[in-house]
Amino acid sequence: MRIALNARILQAPRTGIGQYVVELVQALRGQDDIELRLFDGWRWGECLPEACLPGYGRWSGLIKRCVPGAYALRRWVEQGRFERGVTKRSVDLYHEPSLWPLAFEGPMVMTLHDLTHVRYPETQPRDRLAEIERHVPRAVERARRILVDSQFVADELVDHYGLARKHLVVAPLGYSARFHPRETEDLREALRPFGVLPGRYLLCVGTLEPRKNLSLVLRAHRRLPVSIRAHYPLLIAGMAGWKSEGFAEELAKGMADGGVRLLGYQSDESLAELVAGARMLLFPSLYEGFGLPVLEAMASGTPVILTDRSALPEVAGSAGTYIDADDENVCAEAIRCLIEDEAVWQGKRAAGLRRAGEFSWRRCAEITVDAYRQALVG
Repeated sequence: MRIALNARILQAPRTGIGQYVVELVQALRGQDDIELRLFDGWRWGECLPEACLPGYGRWSGLIKRCVPGAYALRRWVEQGRFERGVTKRSVDLYHEPSLWPLAFEGPMVMTLHDLTHVRYPETQPRDRLAEIERHVPRAVERARRILVDSQFVADELVDHYGLARKHLVVAPLGYSARFHPRETEDLREALRPFGVLPGRYLLCVGTLEPRKNLSLVLRAHRRLPVSIRAHYPLLIAGMAGWKSEGFAEELAKGMADGGVRLLGYQSDESLAELVAGARMLLFPSLYEGFGLPVLEAMASGTPVILTDRSALPEVAGSAGTYIDADDENVCAEAIRCLIEDEAVWQGKRAAGLRRAGEFSWRRCAEITVDAYRQALVG
């Protein structure tokens, strides 16, 4: 099967969907009878880019501010180059791993990771939301199969778009080999630039946006005794997102006394080291179609405190420590427990490692290939 896969998302710094594309492509190359043709929005090739385009965030934001209809214009340019490339490469099937596919006359499979644009439209820029609302309903109708990361998202698609369940394929994500338990001595040097020691900090991972609910963790951290805050600072790794200024005041309070540190976007290896070295991962998100950082933390031997919302229980199972998304007191108590009770911490660590073993990118790729075959026959 000759598969055209849209890898345009890799022009930007790699967040959740970007990681999905990278890992899926690598896993698909281990599958029989699969030939991948990658389209990056401008060029065709067989190799994944090693990094995002230099200065992507700066020039992308400038174009959106200065060029009327920038989203539509970009799509028009990409469509033309996509069509010419598809014709030259004799593609059997097109896989769109993000929200709205390009036009394609043959069978198409798309991946819908979540319905954030429906459940939390306020987290999307207005012009991008307008394009999503215009394209996605038509896309889900013409897709032969729709891959989703969780049963939760499958149920949402049925409820919102009225889709037939036979067209939906649940393909749970996996975790990269770089997420694994690491020895304390191996982490000391890696964590030195962050001014922390292995096992002596709390970690949040994710784009800074309202849906991630990071303000809950900031409030919970302030409720901890001064002695705990002094020995267990809160590190936040992630790039600024839409409306990230919403919790700027709370963030400033935490940073003022050194108890909270904003690390910004981290490289793949640096993030893996931070996850492995944390006492725990805090993931208070209001809405997730999967929650990849939760799986990556469990695979690293790092216990996770998370909300019991959306798809997160499907990922963490009984290995997670669940909190209410609005209760900083419960969150603070959960943090204290995993710091002060070594037996509980060890139990959650072991449970997380077992749970992570149930997920893999190889399994995700196998399910994906099966969806391709289903799409080709109708």
